[in-house]
Amino acid sequence: MTTSLSPLLAPMLSSAAMRAVCDDAAFLQHMLDVEAALARAEAAAGVIPNAATGPIRDACRAGRYDIAALAQAATRAGNLAIPLVKALTAEVAKADAEAARYVHWGATSQDIIDTATMLTLRAGIDALLPALDRAIAGFAAQADRHRATLTVARTWLQHALPMPFGLKLAEYAAALHRARNRLKAARTSALALQFGGAAGTLAALGGDGLKVAEGLARELDLPLPDAPWHSHRDRIADVAAVLAILTGTCGKIARDVSLLMQTDVGEAFEPAGPGRGGSSTMPHKRNPVASAAALAAATMAPNLAATIFAAQVQEHERSAGPWHAEWPTLPTLMLVASGALAAVADLAEGLEVDATRMRTNLDATGGLVMAEAVTMALADRIGKSDAHRLVEDAARRAVADGRHLRDVLAADPRVTGHLDTDRLAALFDPAGYQGVAQALIDRLLAAIDDGR
Repeated sequence: MTTSLSPLLAPMLSSAAMRAVCDDAAFLQHMLDVEAALARAEAAAGVIPNAATGPIRDACRAGRYDIAALAQAATRAGNLAIPLVKALTAEVAKADAEAARYVHWGATSQDIIDTATMLTLRAGIDALLPALDRAIAGFAAQADRHRATLTVARTWLQHALPMPFGLKLAEYAAALHRARNRLKAARTSALALQFGGAAGTLAALGGDGLKVAEGLARELDLPLPDAPWHSHRDRIADVAAVLAILTGTCGKIARDVSLLMQTDVGEAFEPAGPGRGGSSTMPHKRNPVASAAALAAATMAPNLAATIFAAQVQEHERSAGPWHAEWPTLPTLMLVASGALAAVADLAEGLEVDATRMRTNLDATGGLVMAEAVTMALADRIGKSDAHRLVEDAARRAVADGRHLRDVLAADPRVTGHLDTDRLAALFDPAGYQGVAQALIDRLLAAIDDGR
């Protein structure tokens, strides 16, 4: 399938496994696989002679065909199947002129292209699942390892509250686990045989149409839909949505890691290695290259998915244009999704965490990160609104005077009248203000384990 990723750029934005799936020769072979399976199904149904299946099968080998010539012919024909069927028929005729009469019997071009697309999507999903398993397992292990590592929870990019870093990592694992479930569900529910003949009625096969369709579905191990779906593209859109969501999840994780790698933050880092993340001019640089790859993919994926969504609006029983727009778009979406996931799997397995720096950053605001803890403790005595105003005023003075919030509060009789020195000190221990974070980590990891 022709894509917009050049051989020079593709390795940066896609996985080797997905490049093999989306390779032009692989797609051509899928189309030929459909043609060979069609011949077998029709012979089994008594529609064509059994003797025709061998010569057709033998000719259905992608290496026998000139991809460039087929592509050029497709520009005149309107799709790739038309010149391929002509070339296949000629190839079969070299061995058996009689068998050549039965090539592509009763099918239409879209049957071959759409069913080949289904085979490609199935192979693509299967290529993504091992990488997802790696990423999920990597982040789950990291979550358990860092369930007691304290870090700053950030809202609007500002310090908010303390949290265990393991919770953030468990959330990554869980989000990827949900993406895995969506992919597996799409593999079951969205992939289906396309076989309807010229107008979706299988008229060319007379009363044998459903019998042949059933046999073809068995041959290709694809679900048989209730009816052909030539211009109803919800199945394609379903898979595109799942791929885009997966890529967005990877992008979210990559965004966090790239921010954590900032020099001024320095809390977590991509795995290091010779030649990885360097600069052409600055020897000291350690750039977030895996994160950048995932973020590039996450930037592209929504627009690729949007093209697939727009292509759902098709005319009557066969589309002129929207169907064609799917051909380069869908494999490109598959490729960038694979690239984002490959990058994130590497992050999951090799993320380096600086717990000491995390603690330093947690203390960087002079206790302000514990303001909510103090507010809630005071709220039990004086009410939420009054407690909020009191601590907010103290925080403002702490910042203005360059003092620790604890010291400002300890000097305020409105506070010490309700919270003694020991209680106040305890409220500024980040480890004591985690709520049910540990239980949430357990729940997230258990859900992942149960879903495997």
